[in-house]
Amino acid sequence: MDHVEAELLTDGGNDAVVRLPGRRFPGVLIQGDSLHMLRSDVAEVVEACERGRLAEAAESAGIVLGSLDALLTRYASALERHEIERPY
Repeated sequence: MDHVEAELLTDGGNDAVVRLPGRRFPGVLIQGDSLHMLRSDVAEVVEACERGRLAEAAESAGIVLGSLDALLTRYASALERHEIERPY
């Protein structure tokens, strides 16, 4: 295991924006339980699609999209506060 210093661009929380040494752009550190929940939400979309329940799939996909949009907004805000260009 390596120990490194990383730049913390937001509060810790469940989705901290950090930049690792040697990296041009920061990333989002998602806690394991939050990652598991996101995976479960995507699995609901897949299962609903497999059963032909498109309305249910769309609703579940909307939840996933909302979660990802919130992460992306937090990421973009952190970069803006620290005057770091976006990688996209």
